[in-house]
Amino acid sequence: MRRTLLVTRHGETDWNVAQRWQGQSDIPLNDNGRAQAYALAERLRGYDLCGIVSSDLSRAKETAEIVARLRGIERIEVDIDLRERCFGCFEGLTRQECETTLAQAWHSWLHDRTPPLGGESTEALADRAYAALGRAAREIARDDTPALVVTHGGVMRAVVARATGQHPQPIQNTELWRVVWDEAVLLVERLSSPSK
Repeated sequence: MRRTLLVTRHGETDWNVAQRWQGQSDIPLNDNGRAQAYALAERLRGYDLCGIVSSDLSRAKETAEIVARLRGIERIEVDIDLRERCFGCFEGLTRQECETTLAQAWHSWLHDRTPPLGGESTEALADRAYAALGRAAREIARDDTPALVVTHGGVMRAVVARATGQHPQPIQNTELWRVVWDEAVLLVERLSSPSK
């Protein structure tokens, strides 16, 4: 069963602008993020979509709702496993604040990729992201029509890293990727970046 998913990161939030770790903190889209979601819907006009699956966090869900409204898709499935990585004690802080106030945890994160206190490991993130993509491929996408998955940058990077063995650069808000699934990711490729 080979299926295609179009996978995107949510639109911008104020914490994105401030470069604060969001993790699973439920930060809403800002006005620019909503504009990015509208632009994403326009970029997706070249694709037939059979459905949308979204993280339950509001920044992803609102992005999905905007696309669904403009594309005439009546229902959005929500999958909690598409949530961003939990960053524990780093959430709400900038990188500089982490370095200053949580120096040991920050050093361990940078050099060993040890999750911060209360944070999620890379393996756990990749496991749940793969499980969520598998469900979207089996239950929402069709053999001839892709589903859209609206998630988070950390989730997308974990999928790309597991599928290719290489860690991608940070993924921009509303960047669009294609994932081909057949019991695992067979292909992952970037399709488009948001227009500036």
